[in-house]
Amino acid sequence: MSESLTAAAQAGDISQLYTSIQEDPYILERIDDIPFFETPLHVAASAGQTRFAAEIMRLKPSFGRKLNPNGFSHIHLALQNQHNRLVLRLVEIQKDLVRVQGREGITPLHFVAQNGDTDLLAQFLSACPESVEDVTFRGETCLHIAVKSNQFDSLKVMTQWLRWSCHKGASYRQKSTLNWKDDEGNTILHIAALNNDKQAIKLLIDRDVDLNAKNLEGSTPLDILAQNQPQMPQADNYRDVRDISSI
Repeated sequence: MSESLTAAAQAGDISQLYTSIQEDPYILERIDDIPFFETPLHVAASAGQTRFAAEIMRLKPSFGRKLNPNGFSHIHLALQNQHNRLVLRLVEIQKDLVRVQGREGITPLHFVAQNGDTDLLAQFLSACPESVEDVTFRGETCLHIAVKSNQFDSLKVMTQWLRWSCHKGASYRQKSTLNWKDDEGNTILHIAALNNDKQAIKLLIDRDVDLNAKNLEGSTPLDILAQNQPQMPQADNYRDVRDISSI
């Protein structure tokens, strides 16, 4: 990428963008042909240049899914730099940007679930309901990530959204997502139990979770809860798990 185009992206100079295109009409096409490249969209997103980023997205929509050499899309970079207005503007243009997988399969939705930005989380889910089903390379959903990161508010927003969503297939999506197993066979309730996170446990047992799902070690969430509370007998029904989670 030319220095003038890089400078234009950093400054948000749309006039210079077109000057660069006039000088080299194929400059954006050549950039698009290079895998793992820092595009003008990456540069503009990092700098918070919303109008420039939107113009680039209009000219070259394929840039929206390109990763830089560090494995990040432009949306990942904008989120890292807290340019939320830019993020929302570009999601308006291309809703499935929230599903772009960066390094380790982490999507923008996973990122905001981990960081506890519940406003962005709700807007992402509303814009692209299917994104809640995306998993990392470890098989983790956004709910797994929220529980592992102790982001209870994120977990609450997502479970409420799943519960009340009116989108097509919402009932199946709720059951599937709440009971999804990561690469270690753990559901989100397994993770909450492993962390002894009583707040998350209380929330999840009131949802459509499988209390008897087994992970790869053969343990159910109830087994883990009982192990964490040795003074209690092993839980084998709904009442027992509520008693354990209230300690």
